[in-house]
Amino acid sequence: MKYIDEYRDKQLILSLSDMINKSVKKEYSFMEVCGGHTAAIHRFGIPSLLPATIRLISGPGCPVCVTSKNYIDTIIALSGLEDVIIATFGDLIRVPGSLSSLEMEKAKGADVRIVISALDSLQIARSNPGRKIIFAAIGFETTAPGTAVAASKAKDEGIDNFFILSAHKVMPPAMEAILKDGTRIDGFICPGHVAAITGADAFRFIPDKYHLGCVVTGFEPADILQSVLMLVNQVNDNAPKMETQYTRAVTDEGNRIAQNYMSAVFEPCSAEWRGIGIISSSGLMLRKEFESFDAAKVFPVVVESREENNLCICGDILRGKKTPAGCPLFADVCCPEKPVGACMVSGEGACNTYFKYRKNE
Repeated sequence: MKYIDEYRDKQLILSLSDMINKSVKKEYSFMEVCGGHTAAIHRFGIPSLLPATIRLISGPGCPVCVTSKNYIDTIIALSGLEDVIIATFGDLIRVPGSLSSLEMEKAKGADVRIVISALDSLQIARSNPGRKIIFAAIGFETTAPGTAVAASKAKDEGIDNFFILSAHKVMPPAMEAILKDGTRIDGFICPGHVAAITGADAFRFIPDKYHLGCVVTGFEPADILQSVLMLVNQVNDNAPKMETQYTRAVTDEGNRIAQNYMSAVFEPCSAEWRGIGIISSSGLMLRKEFESFDAAKVFPVVVESREENNLCICGDILRGKKTPAGCPLFADVCCPEKPVGACMVSGEGACNTYFKYRKNE
């Protein structure tokens, strides 16, 4: 298949759904750890095509949702410094910190600009030599290479007004933390965009160490249903393994050029995942050679982050323990226009997705 409409072909979709229904022998729980998958699963109505014995669970796959409140409070504090421009991805601007958000600070006069890449931020630095540009660097392996390229170019060009506040994270340690936390699942729907960078081999530890199946998956309805069928067959055969359904974009070894940029600019560190806590070796910090671009070191600010609303269950949702429908704030106190938790902000967040597609259930 070459075209999007083929992956959305009605007869193909119904055929895959029928094959899944005929294959089930027990109850199954599969977790997706990509916000793109969470959005696609509910946008395309995938649960309605599956038997009641198959449960799809959302994990910590939305990079905006897992960005810590302390990070949000820090970037808000930096936005108040003199001659500072904050460059940020659009879905981060509304994430609530302890008392404010970048959107609210922008309304008060802070210079906050939405960009679609780290290279856009670097261009702002080139165009504003008298200002200090701080890029809010969030995201998993999908966006980290772009930040690494921007840092490398800034260093090569001698640009001294470009800075990075890194909250980049990597996915495999979070998936392992989910398993160690005791979340009961039968397999993972692995993130296709992340795997395009890391390679599918990054997830091989799941069957090797934890005896659970995993399938690297694309984002169209046929992709998702085929991957569910592959996982069901793995469970039925008691033969967990790492498989790649998304072969048109993912190889076992991944994108070596992107990996080399990341390893040259970043080194692993422990990182805080909002709603989950500290996960060892799950973050990316700038190496010593690039510390002159590290906003955390160049502009040290002290912030006091407040506790999350104790009624918000984003942490349980991100760990696959609960669904948005189980939150007492969902669709009433907390909605996209006035989000209480980070899971309601981004279009890839589980709560935001449930609100759009399943709030009347």
